[in-house]
Amino acid sequence: MRDVLYLELIEQAEALLKPHRIEVLRQLAQPRSCTEVASRLDQTPQRVYYHVKKLVEVGLVEQVAERKVRAITEGVYQAVARRYWLSPRLVGRVGDQAVLGYLVDLMEQAQEDIAALDRTAPELPSVGVSGSIRVPPDRRDEFFADLRTTLQELFTRHGGAEGDAFTLLVACYPKETTDE
Repeated sequence: MRDVLYLELIEQAEALLKPHRIEVLRQLAQPRSCTEVASRLDQTPQRVYYHVKKLVEVGLVEQVAERKVRAITEGVYQAVARRYWLSPRLVGRVGDQAVLGYLVDLMEQAQEDIAALDRTAPELPSVGVSGSIRVPPDRRDEFFADLRTTLQELFTRHGGAEGDAFTLLVACYPKETTDE
């Protein structure tokens, strides 16, 4: 397994723009079958296989073994890298619908995750931040680069294997303006 895979193909970026695929990919940091991943994610093996198949097609996952389970041959899959870096050339080239679809998927996943929290727990450490930013069109690339750098620094600084696990979602989308 490589440490970093630099993504330069639009198909690879679009395959990653699905929260469920990202979760499947995380589970495949270790070699696992679709049945094992499904069990860990509380999903059906068929749903996991669908996502694994897409990840294999674009070269983000590979089949590393096969094994017999009863009368069926089961594939064992593993992610090809620990981390993935998106080429700056792809930013803005991934179709708007894919990006907007990814944002909708992220929001749906956040709703599912939040709804599943134990609201009777004495402490649910969380934070919510919202705001509006105005960026002139000629400085948009600079803004997105700053945002990526800031988030990457945060992930690097707090990305260890120990401690409480949190999900961080950041969404940046154009706001329709109304004439007031």
